[in-house]
Amino acid sequence: MAETSAETTTQERRMSVKIADTLLSECKDGNHPKLAGKWGYVGGMTLMALERAAVWNKEPKYAELVHHHMDELIEQAGTIRTYRLEDYNLDMINEGKNLFAQWKRTGEDKYYKAILQLVAQLKGQPRTSEGGFWHKKIYPFQMWLDGIYMSSPFLAEYASLFDHQASFDEAARQILLIERKTRNPRTGLLHHAWDESREQRWCDKDTGQSFHVWGRAMGWYAMAVVDALEHFPLDHPQRGQIMGIFERMAYAIAHAQDQDSGLWYQVMDHNGREGNYLEASASCMLTYALAKGQRLHYLAELDHKVVEHAYAGILKQLVTEDEQGVHLHRICHGAGLGGKKYRDGSYGYYISEQIVSDVQMGVAPFLLASIEMEKLGAGEE
Repeated sequence: MAETSAETTTQERRMSVKIADTLLSECKDGNHPKLAGKWGYVGGMTLMALERAAVWNKEPKYAELVHHHMDELIEQAGTIRTYRLEDYNLDMINEGKNLFAQWKRTGEDKYYKAILQLVAQLKGQPRTSEGGFWHKKIYPFQMWLDGIYMSSPFLAEYASLFDHQASFDEAARQILLIERKTRNPRTGLLHHAWDESREQRWCDKDTGQSFHVWGRAMGWYAMAVVDALEHFPLDHPQRGQIMGIFERMAYAIAHAQDQDSGLWYQVMDHNGREGNYLEASASCMLTYALAKGQRLHYLAELDHKVVEHAYAGILKQLVTEDEQGVHLHRICHGAGLGGKKYRDGSYGYYISEQIVSDVQMGVAPFLLASIEMEKLGAGEE
């Protein structure tokens, strides 16, 4: 009995437990107001983080919450509520990552049918001339780093679970193509997006690249690579190439790290510029990706102090705790490019977006980063 009590006390001290419990405390009548009833990429990332927290902390109540929300969204015929395949929106793939765990746990056919709907979307997704997925049908000829996170880990897990080799090839193609199109050879960092048509006002007319390196977009891509690699077979012909670009990119990310705080800026190619600020979601995403890369031995020689300094900076600079739980601050509420209310991709645009606290766009990566840091500290592989 004493051992069980000691183990519980240890787990209660884990930051991952504190964050997950804070999310659960926000539920009303068993539903989280920001997770229930709507299929979306932020909610999908939050549910995935809770699923991982359940496994890592051996805490079934987190997994039960995930199942409750996913079960409500998937009808018996496999139809996904609030989702339209015809929108060809890569953001809508992200929540589908949670379908794999639900299918494995329950064996219910509706989850498999829902997976196949998302696979069908990706088969028909509009593409650039070299086969790159458009980010959305409403953004013609544009590839965004965000979209690689939404789609490539999903494809890799689908390929692994259902032995569909072509999906490994597709995931690799998207990862490698956008890196080639968006990488800045001087800094090694990746610009937020690329427009093949060169039509958008947010892009350089020679390269098609957006003007700046947005921290969260770098976070999306870094997470995409490490999450996809986890499913790739050792003998896949492009696995080594993907690991190579991840290694190269990790050093560029480390070079862009603010040395005082350990964090990363909202606009990563303008550290210290007036108006720029150390941003929470990017810092959490990059910490997660680098920590996971180290844990799974994808990063050969990156100094462990990079991720330790980053995570310590998150806890010191961005996190507070009170009777309501854990709070994360300095989160960019949202940023994008183009659209009806046109976002021009300028430096002024990125720093003008609202800065908020406790939104899941930051909290979910914070939970993922905390789990990875705890695993790294425990010597898990």
